[in-house]
Amino acid sequence: MQALVSIHDVMPETLGQVQRLINCLPPGARPNTLLLVVPGRDWHAHQIDRLRRWQQQGFELAGHGWSHRARDNRSLYHRVHAALISRNAAEHLGQGRQDLLNLLSRCHQWFECWELMPPQIYVPPAWALGALRREDLNASPFRYFESTRGIYCSRTGAYRYLPLVGFEADTRWQAFALRFWNRMNLVLAGPQRPLRVALHPGDLRLMLAGDLLLQLNCLSGCLRFGDLPGQP
Repeated sequence: MQALVSIHDVMPETLGQVQRLINCLPPGARPNTLLLVVPGRDWHAHQIDRLRRWQQQGFELAGHGWSHRARDNRSLYHRVHAALISRNAAEHLGQGRQDLLNLLSRCHQWFECWELMPPQIYVPPAWALGALRREDLNASPFRYFESTRGIYCSRTGAYRYLPLVGFEADTRWQAFALRFWNRMNLVLAGPQRPLRVALHPGDLRLMLAGDLLLQLNCLSGCLRFGDLPGQP
């Protein structure tokens, strides 16, 4: 099975965990795997070199917020979202529209400043876009934006609904809910709707690690966003 595989929360402090996840991927599924980089952490030159080597090996880098930390001025919606889904990771929630536009620009420029290939893809932390509007996405330097429902192309205005599975569960309730979600989304996946597989650095020590390894063993290759039919 071919799928769109992404590894979230690539930061200086998670690079070892990211490498362990990469090692779990079948060799044929490693090229095109998407690595979601958090630029605003405390990066050093040797860690940037590691990102550069991954790019040279065929991995694709994407923007993933700036700090991956939410602000304290939380709305009721944000507090509920944090309790049920995102904890302290939904960086976009609680920020104004202009702040988020600046964040997108700063995130994209960071890759160029370090002479990395500039990313085409942006995935907001916890998949929460917050106050950004569609016209903001269209004017941004990123081509694709991912949410829990699918992928938006800012160049065409097209939205592609795609199934998604994930494995970040550290409580029994989260494990139960994610297993149910994953089973539903596996049913929805097919040749015209390839599966998205979202991995997080700590997944191998959490409650769905066995499910994760079974899913990775089914992979024969990794698709790029631009490989999808109808994508520019």
